[in-house]
Amino acid sequence: MRSPAPLLVFLLAVMPTASTFAEGTLSVVETTPTRAILDAPTNGNISVTFDRAIDPESIDTRSFHAFSRGAGSLRGVFSFSEDGRTVTLDPIREASPGEPVTVTLANTIRGTDRTTLRSAGHQFRFWTAAAAAEMDFFILQEITTSAFPGEDVIPYGGSATDLDEDGWIDLSIVNEATDDVRVFLNTGDGTGRIQSFLTPTNPVGSVPSPSEPADFDLDGHADLCTANITGDNVSILIGGGDGSYGDAQTLGTGNAPRGITTLDLDGDGYLDIASTNYSSSNVTLLRNQGNGTFDPPTTIQPGISGEWSIQADDMNGDGLFDLVVGGASQIRVLLADGNGNFIAAGTRSVAGRCWQLNLADLDGDGDVDVTTVNSFANAGQVFRNDGSGGLANGVTYSTDPFPLASDLGDLDGDGDVDWITSSYSGDWFLFVNDGEGNFEFHESFPSPIAASCSLPVDMDKDGDLDLIFVDELDDSMIVMSNGGNNTPVIPGDLNGDGLVNGADLGLMLVAWGPCGRDCIADLDGNGVVNGADLGLLLVDWTG
Repeated sequence: MRSPAPLLVFLLAVMPTASTFAEGTLSVVETTPTRAILDAPTNGNISVTFDRAIDPESIDTRSFHAFSRGAGSLRGVFSFSEDGRTVTLDPIREASPGEPVTVTLANTIRGTDRTTLRSAGHQFRFWTAAAAAEMDFFILQEITTSAFPGEDVIPYGGSATDLDEDGWIDLSIVNEATDDVRVFLNTGDGTGRIQSFLTPTNPVGSVPSPSEPADFDLDGHADLCTANITGDNVSILIGGGDGSYGDAQTLGTGNAPRGITTLDLDGDGYLDIASTNYSSSNVTLLRNQGNGTFDPPTTIQPGISGEWSIQADDMNGDGLFDLVVGGASQIRVLLADGNGNFIAAGTRSVAGRCWQLNLADLDGDGDVDVTTVNSFANAGQVFRNDGSGGLANGVTYSTDPFPLASDLGDLDGDGDVDWITSSYSGDWFLFVNDGEGNFEFHESFPSPIAASCSLPVDMDKDGDLDLIFVDELDDSMIVMSNGGNNTPVIPGDLNGDGLVNGADLGLMLVAWGPCGRDCIADLDGNGVVNGADLGLLLVDWTG
């Protein structure tokens, strides 16, 4: 038998083997914006730097995606640094002011050396900056959630997300008595007002309560999930991108689900669901199959009794979303171990039943802290994170009786998040953050009957956060404008001076031809500035 040729022997010696390619694990070393930051620009890019060069073919809308709570999916164009280590997403549309943005990286991302991201993937969340505001709130609009006088609806709360993708934030309101979700579209004229709800409504399980927006099928359209208390199930509504939802997929959970949140449990890039079950005293996990449908539920035991509320975020800075669970007398942080399991970390007593909790960096140290409302104690509490998921003892703040909801947003635009509590037997309270996680009572907003929820969101696109108040017994919503009522936008007024004249015509001519999605001169929204847009401008001509 002849010996291998010397050249062949050399090639076999230096050729990488499968084990050589698999050596090490691709990892994230830096993100822009950084995790938990509160003042990222709404029109900024999202960049992730890895420890080695990335194979561009492994980057797409499934493996690297971002979701803004208000604006929805932030799709765009990907680019790569010269050394191939930094991947940048340049979104086509802007995020909303003062909103959390969740970035998800799938385990299918691979390096040019064929190593892949860890099986658990990577997630991080940052908040966008809100404009400075005087917090001079007044009632802009009061609107019923009922279809006819006397209809019992019980709107518990909802989400504020751009559902028809016109750049204006819409509302999905969850109703406990009618077992449905009702969509209220923004008028889109700059006033911040909303229209009457779309019909038909969207049926879900029995007595829906908390809800969470997400893009479950990664088609670029905002979806919604609800936890249904007496239905003992969760409903998933897939959005059509036009303000409508498809038929609900409803899956069983434990008994009396009271809380719901989304996160990527298995690193495949698709968002999964976790819900707390009060009567079963456990947490249900629903894993996304990748097309917006879900596997049968599994359960975990957080180890506290009467699990009621839940939220997800990275509590220890390892790039994995953890769970924060509130129960009848305790709150507990469950840290993701990277293998699909959770390990109990910080546990603290709460003043009363932890009806709802919310997460953000409250003191500016880069770690995600916790706010709760404690229903029967007539109080809310703030728990600071030590950076590893351990929580300090709660600092207690008095609220009106029976607080239900804890909501966060930078309402004065000073770079830290403020706090709004809603009380079933009272009113809405606004607490202002001093920048170090200490809160001072600022104002009480009277409810018609029962304050159940608040949504801090920029409804009029002036850059600051307005407030949507939901009253579940009055079957109504109140739109509170931050800093005054805005006059309707005149479509042809491109420079915003209240007139349509030669100055606006000049701006249109400069933009003439193909134009991006957010181009103000593209009045008919077809991507091109042409004679049709000129005609629309002339209709509003004031000279």
